[in-house]
Amino acid sequence: MADRLLERVKRDRLGEWFRLLTRPTGPPPRPTRRGRIFDAAMALAIGVGSVYYVLDNMTGIVDRGDRPVPAPGAWIGPVTVAIIASAPLTLRRRYPLAVLWIVLAAVMMTPHDAPRLTFYACVVAAYSAAAYSPHRIPTLASLGVAVLLVSTDSALPTVPDQYAPYLILLPIVVAANGLRTWKLRTDEGRRRLSAMERERAEALRRAVEQERARIARELHDVVTHNVSVMVIQAGAARKVMDAHPDQAREALLAVEAGGRAAMTELRHVMGLLTTDTPADADSPGPAGMVDLAPQPGLGRLETLVARVRETGMPVRLTVTGQRRPLPSGIELAAYRVVQEALTNTVKHAAGASAAVTVDYAATHLRVEVTDTGGTPGTSRTTGSATGAGRGLIGLRERLAVYGGTLRTGPHRADGYRVTALIPLEAS
Repeated sequence: MADRLLERVKRDRLGEWFRLLTRPTGPPPRPTRRGRIFDAAMALAIGVGSVYYVLDNMTGIVDRGDRPVPAPGAWIGPVTVAIIASAPLTLRRRYPLAVLWIVLAAVMMTPHDAPRLTFYACVVAAYSAAAYSPHRIPTLASLGVAVLLVSTDSALPTVPDQYAPYLILLPIVVAANGLRTWKLRTDEGRRRLSAMERERAEALRRAVEQERARIARELHDVVTHNVSVMVIQAGAARKVMDAHPDQAREALLAVEAGGRAAMTELRHVMGLLTTDTPADADSPGPAGMVDLAPQPGLGRLETLVARVRETGMPVRLTVTGQRRPLPSGIELAAYRVVQEALTNTVKHAAGASAAVTVDYAATHLRVEVTDTGGTPGTSRTTGSATGAGRGLIGLRERLAVYGGTLRTGPHRADGYRVTALIPLEAS
């Protein structure tokens, strides 16, 4: 039983090796138009040379007095063999093994005293089979047969003296042309590589600039709003600390809450700069948990408005239309619009009241923030030394990503209005 099993395993292994050896290495190459023209020209040249050799060295000569003449029909056989050997060379790239077999058949029909008749065709066919045939075992066997047929006792063909210069010059011309072609392709490749490197460097520079601008917008939105609220609350606490300590305590609690909120959002922004977040000793939870908080969206407008109300500024929030979930990027942009507008109101219009309107339309989202003016401060239209209008510029860049627009300007008598329109896909 064990012997049968061992014999079966050996047969399976032999069969696998045989299939591996006979498996084609791949399809033969598709000849190009230039390659077909070259093969046809080479087959014609070899054929014409072989026919000329037949006519120049005919057998069957008879003597008719003053000069020998060939016997009638003596050239038909050799010319036929020459055509059989040279014509298939036009298909040597597409069917290399079949062409070699046909040429070998012509070699076997070649007269013993005329090896030059099929020698050159056999050399070209053997090279083509070795270079292009995907069948390894049949190709190796056929090449062995070709060697046996060519290496006979008959003298191999010699090159006539008048053709020797061509055999010397032709390889030199081919080698020089190949070297020139290689140099041109190398130079072209270097130029393309240099152009690609320049384009990559330019793309990297633009990406760095865009990332810097994005991080600057995030830092501005986070720091400006929270710090402005904290300054207002701290100032209020200082004014009422002696007379109303309870109110001062509430204001300081609001300052603490604003500071914590600012730190949370700052950690999120700093996470954009690095992928490795070290453990924070002051963090209430595990390392990196604060950075996992989601980006603010329209669902957190109530918290934002409540935080602004704690500074003493009345704010009314109105949501109209059918409320629905939107892409996180659009919600973040809308949230930043409200945040920046309310921050500007707190900084530049003390004592004013504000109104926030969010309208969910069928084709767009409209976010509008208006205020009543209050005590005038630094102009919001021309920027200031501290902000230089960066907030509004950042908002326009945010909205432009989603095809949105931002309009700012005076509202009624002394107020100010900020309106953002963001197109939405129809629901």
